[in-house]
Amino acid sequence: MDLAKKIARLYPRKFREKTGALLNYAHININHDSFLGSVLLANIIISLALALALRLLFELNFIFIFFSSFILIMFIIFFWLILQADAAGKFVETILPDALQLMASNLRSGLTTETAFMMSSRPEFGLFKEEIDLIGKEIATGKEVIIALKDASKRIKSATVERAIDLIVSGLKSGGELAELLEQTAKDMRKQAIIDKKIRSNVGMYVIFVFIAVAFGTPILFALSSFLVENLKSSFTNINIPQAALQTASLPLNITAITISSKFLLIYIITFLVVNAILGSMIIGLIGKGREKEGIKNIPIILFLNLSIFFLIKFLLTSLGAGLTP
Repeated sequence: MDLAKKIARLYPRKFREKTGALLNYAHININHDSFLGSVLLANIIISLALALALRLLFELNFIFIFFSSFILIMFIIFFWLILQADAAGKFVETILPDALQLMASNLRSGLTTETAFMMSSRPEFGLFKEEIDLIGKEIATGKEVIIALKDASKRIKSATVERAIDLIVSGLKSGGELAELLEQTAKDMRKQAIIDKKIRSNVGMYVIFVFIAVAFGTPILFALSSFLVENLKSSFTNINIPQAALQTASLPLNITAITISSKFLLIYIITFLVVNAILGSMIIGLIGKGREKEGIKNIPIILFLNLSIFFLIKFLLTSLGAGLTP
């Protein structure tokens, strides 16, 4: 662990602080320097092993594979961390109205503020149970309710939760009653959740249309294009028109062989399908849930469909073409 912490100092301080915040949001109890150092060491070892294996098996460029795999693994790890933090925030958004309603009921029954918070801590609240316990303990040890609530909002990665707590804090500063503020905020959050569901149902058809176009339409079109190019290449290769005949006919045509190689075309198509899966997933996330990051989890599914459909259609067309060729 000490070695990992020393290695983590290679990262900029702001990056380390942001990583620490993400770990806190995701409720992963590990020191951010230890996490970064361990990830860097493991990534270097895995990338070296992968680059060496591909070099020995397929004679691929060692340096290119090493850096590509290193960047890809780091990208996957940190996006996983961001998704974990977002998932924790989303979970808190779903149970926060019930928690606030319960706190308000406890306050109306005559309990003190810290007791009302701690009595509202239920196992079904999951990760938010720890936050409720912490808020209650902080208030019991003398921290102001406003400060305790503001600190809690900083430990949860959710704009909705932050807005709700800001409303409660603003109401308290204006002299409002805490129980009334908690109850009203819970009602407002439930109404907003219903509105969000209606909006998502209205844009559902757009999401389905984009998904079909990205996951099915694109690979089918590329498979047809690839088959057409291969056929044109073989056709032009077999055409042998004497130059004297062309000169005699004086036609404004210049038939030449297609110089695009099959390997280049395949690499181009696969690259485009990967980019298509990434951008398409982000568009689906943006349309469906309002944030591009929400679509990142769809990338493996769409990429698998893209490649599978492309190679399947290409194989079927090639087999059909071979069967029709005399």
